[in-house]
Parts: sequence; C-alpha cells; structure tokens
Amino acid sequence: MRLLFVVQRYGEDVAGGAERACREYASHLVARGHEVSVATSRARSYVDWANEYPEGTAELDGVAVRRFSVARPRDADAFTHLNARVLTAPYTVAPLLQREWLRFQGPELPALAPWLRSNAHEFDAVICFTYLYWPTWATLDAIAGSVPTLLHPLAHDEPALALPLFADDLFHRPDALVFLTEEEQHLVVERFAIEQPTMVAGVGVDLDAATDAAAFRAHYGLGDRPYLVFVGRLDPGKGSDEIFDFFVAYKQRNPGPLALVIVGEPVKPLPHHREVVTTGFVDEETKSSSIAGAFALVQPSYFESFSIVLVEAWAQGKPALVQGYCDVLDGQARRSGGAIPYKGYAEFEAALDLLVEDPDLASRMGEHGRRYVEERYAWEVVLSGYEAFVADVVQRGRTER
Repeated sequence: MRLLFVVQRYGEDVAGGAERACREYASHLVARGHEVSVATSRARSYVDWANEYPEGTAELDGVAVRRFSVARPRDADAFTHLNARVLTAPYTVAPLLQREWLRFQGPELPALAPWLRSNAHEFDAVICFTYLYWPTWATLDAIAGSVPTLLHPLAHDEPALALPLFADDLFHRPDALVFLTEEEQHLVVERFAIEQPTMVAGVGVDLDAATDAAAFRAHYGLGDRPYLVFVGRLDPGKGSDEIFDFFVAYKQRNPGPLALVIVGEPVKPLPHHREVVTTGFVDEETKSSSIAGAFALVQPSYFESFSIVLVEAWAQGKPALVQGYCDVLDGQARRSGGAIPYKGYAEFEAALDLLVEDPDLASRMGEHGRRYVEERYAWEVVLSGYEAFVADVVQRGRTER
C-alpha cells in the first residue's frame, strides 16, 4: 500500500510519545514492503514550533518525510492566556475562539492543505496522529470523504477533548479510528457515539533492544546502587514534578542506597538533589540501557493514551509502578500483572516498599510483563492486524467512492 502519515513533528531527535508512535509505525511498515510518506512540520520543539528542520522532502529510515514551514513561532505568553481561558470551560467556548485556540495550539502549516488537495489521491490511505494538533484538523478538513482516512486519536480524558470543535466535528470525519488501548477506545467511542470501524492496535516494541547497563551506570556514576527510573519529558503534565517530590519524601522516610534516575527532555528542569540523577534527552540505546540497569520503572503521568516506555520496560522484564489515576496505565497494569498502580504518596510508598523488600515479587511481575508484551506488542502481532484493518478501510473506500 501507499500510505501517508500526518503528524505534528517527526524526527529521530524529537521527544514525544505520539511522534515516536507515528515514526515506529511508518518505519516498520516500510520494512514490510509498503511505500510510506510523512507530512509534518519543520519544528523540533512543541514549546514554540520554531522552524528548525530544512523545508522540503528527505528520507529517514526509508520513509519520505515532507516538511512544511510553520506560519509563525508560538507566542508562549499569549497561548498560556488563551489556553487557560478556553480550557477552563471548554463546552462554552465560541466556535471562532476554538479555531483561534487550535491555530495557537499549532503547528499551523499554511501549505499543508493545498498540498493535500493536490496530492492525497496518490495514496491509498492518509493516516493522522493525533487529534489534538492543527495538522490533523487541517488534513481531515481538506480531504475527508475524498480519500480513505484513518485517525489515531491518542486521546485521554483532558479538558481539550471536551471542545465542541472536536466533539461535533473532527472525530466523525475519518473513515476509521485506531486506538492504543481498550480504555482509549471506550472513552472516544462512548463520548462521541462513534459509528465508524475501530480497532485497538497498540504500539509494537523491540523485544531484544540493544542495552549496556554497566556502561550507563558507569557514565552517570551510579556504581552498584539500585535505582528507580522515570523516562519521559520533564513536564508537570507528565508527572515529573510529582515523582520528584514523592521520591524526595520517600528518601527522608526510608534512608538507603536507592536512587532515582530521570531520563528525558527537560521542558521544566527539576531542582538538584543528590539522590536524583537527570540525564536530559538521550538516544534510544542509552534510554534502553537506563531501563536495563534499573530495578523498576515508574510511570507517574496522569494523561496517557498508551505508554511506550512501560511496554519497553516489560519487554526487558522490569516491574513498574504506575499512576493509578490514569485509567490507561491502571488498565495496562491490571491486564499484564506487571505493575502496581498507586494513588497518592501513601500508596506510592507502600508499593515501592513491596518491590524493594520482595525481590521475588518484583521478578515475577517483570516476567508477567514480558509475557504480556510478547503476546500483544511484538511488532509482527501489531502490524499483521493493522495492515488487514487499513486494507479493509482502503477497499471499502474504493467501493463507496
């Protein structure tokens, strides 16, 4: 098949779960013989959407990546004010203001829609990641109904999801929707009365990622200390502030060798603490090595439609502690048997004590997680079902049009 993915950012040095999921799908589908292109922005950072990559088309892992210029960098102060006004009471926001919010949300790519109207018919299907950003809205507005389209919403229960712009319009435009978890599917289908075909696909994972735990420990001066690892953007919305505070409190109450290692892009840097090691953004092998050397992963995010890093930790046989207030993480933990959900500090401390004090339990949980990943998230399993679903959407589109 000839497939076009549309996503807000795309690149090896782009940090973001949605962007990573799109890139993984695109590169793995190329490896299976499909002709894959991507339409995206020139931005590297979602904070300001500044144009950094060259404009035009380049190849990355066999994928033809076409980059469009962002109309203007985002004014952070103006967006903060507008965002607060819109998301405080999303049901009541006037349509014009919703459109203005979406333009600020960005990245606004003026040349994208005209290019799609001229070229989308050359592809068997156009696949959008995610619901929240301007390129997806612009794409579905430009070509839905004329070319088979699929949407990976990557949705979670957040204020933006309540905007009528999405509820009354966007979710009903694609020919089909693809979800990462059962929780995401239930949320979207029930809230928006979805009648199009849907599937739960997830994201595949490398079951044998290259790692060097010893080198990671040596580079960051960890020696043989046990450590808990958090992998993700240092962003309050991802739980980085909370897990830092929880860990500092835990160490005050439970002195010992345990450290916290935080791996990710420092959108909002954390304070210095002698028991906390921060690495900044790292490459894939270093990230995998950080997990390989850990005794457990912690995933504190309140807003997830999936968690790639959680699945990656299970692939390495690591147990995890996950945010119990996030339905997706709670569901993944309970289905797998590989993680303990916690709500608030007291449950975090109790769960961490369980893993520290009972290595056999931690080992069994890691084994359960690994088995769960092998059954559901090996790329062969994910892509076989996905290819069949997309092909069916394409065939139905050809018949109906």
